[in-house]
Amino acid sequence: MQKAVFTPTDDLSAIADQAVAVLKTPGCVILVPTETVYGLVCRAADQAGCEKIFTLKGRAESKRLGWFLSDKNMALQHGVILNDLSAALIDKYTPGALTIIAEKSDGTTQGFRIPDHPLLLEILHRINEPLVQTSANGSGMPDAVSVPDALGQLNGEVDLVIDGGAIPPGSMGSTVVDATGDSIKILRQGKLEITAFSANDL
Repeated sequence: MQKAVFTPTDDLSAIADQAVAVLKTPGCVILVPTETVYGLVCRAADQAGCEKIFTLKGRAESKRLGWFLSDKNMALQHGVILNDLSAALIDKYTPGALTIIAEKSDGTTQGFRIPDHPLLLEILHRINEPLVQTSANGSGMPDAVSVPDALGQLNGEVDLVIDGGAIPPGSMGSTVVDATGDSIKILRQGKLEITAFSANDL
């Protein structure tokens, strides 16, 4: 297991390069800080990496994993259909702690988030493809707000630990909304509070 430590004042280039190199190796998963809680990520196209995430969390494979994206264009390039509501949500609330569920061109749906975290965005811009993401806690256990919290809950080892220090107390996961219709359905109330419920309101 590799480990990298950074502070907010560090140059993130070297750590982002290290993360991308690990992520491009099939089956590799990294532990990363976000602006909400610590998370597990791998390339969305890496099936072995996705399976490892399910094992690490003890999570049922029937529960789908969300994506981290760098911007709206990456969503469109990877088959996400942005209706008026989802596009308005992106413009108003991202980057930030909002997971949006939208339709895809293959008839399925996909939850995605554009994170407001400088290291994650640097990694996403460099790797230029979606990253599967989920909170770095055991299934059904509290969110991890530090590296020791996360490692103590996982069933096995990740391939790279990126330690950005403890996340402030009281942090919680992203707010999750279904934006496949004409109005928002809030599936989980998280860090971001949303009071608008339709594209016209936004």
